Amino acid sequence: MIPNNTSTTLGPIETNIVARLTYEKKLIVTAEDLDQLFKLAPDDRKQVVFRLKRKKILTPIKRGVYAFSPLEAGPEGTGIDELLIPPLFFPKKNYYVGYSTMFNYYGFSEQLFQTVYVLNTTLRMERIICGICYKFIKIPETRVYGQEIIKVKNTDVLVSSKERTLIDLLYFNKPVGGVHSAIQIFKQVVEEKKCDIKKLVICAARFPNITTRKRVGLLLEDFGIADTVLSPLMKSVEKTALSSLTGSRKGTLNKKWRAIVHPSPDALKKRAS
Repeated sequence: MIPNNTSTTLGPIETNIVARLTYEKKLIVTAEDLDQLFKLAPDDRKQVVFRLKRKKILTPIKRGVYAFSPLEAGPEGTGIDELLIPPLFFPKKNYYVGYSTMFNYYGFSEQLFQTVYVLNTTLRMERIICGICYKFIKIPETRVYGQEIIKVKNTDVLVSSKERTLIDLLYFNKPVGGVHSAIQIFKQVVEEKKCDIKKLVICAARFPNITTRKRVGLLLEDFGIADTVLSPLMKSVEKTALSSLTGSRKGTLNKKWRAIVHPSPDALKKRAS
């Protein structure tokens, strides 16, 4: 959703501000920007901001920070890239954009998801910002890893790497239809060599959910990845309790990965032949 804009008559100060912000091609404006560019007294600035918000030219992002929509954008206003919002909340860079937001970014799913997930170490909330739903998930510092920086309109944005996103896909699998669908996506990416296997193993070995670590190990082993490459992941699970990857205690025990699994259809065919 994009906030509605309006061509309501502007006063002289508002006209000057809108013209300058349009010329500067500003997408995001802070109270400090207004003070520096237009030398406004605090009370005057508050009044101007109030009027521009009412006319849908400024849309609040957080206190003292606004999205700017120039008049030339018409009644529908100007949209803002959803990835530009998270950095505004975390100047210490203790966050990353992940989960289903990045499933689509990396092409793991064609579905356009309605929520932007921002994993971070300080903030827990859900909020509609500029018509977009953001879910800020507070996590321990130990889970903030496997990130990379992408450029969005000259802004650095921290996101989960492709390898970290693949692991998150197996763990947070409901958006793509459940764990079986997630596994098929994982297999396709690995089979088509669209990820770095060594990075994937290192990321998986640090992942806090043990069952997910074991699932990654088993899947990579099925692709013939050598034990020398899988070693960090194997060591991370060797002293863990037995896990079931089937939801049942019945199945085949894989001693290496400390997991109960069902034989694959291919394995069953080989046994029958």
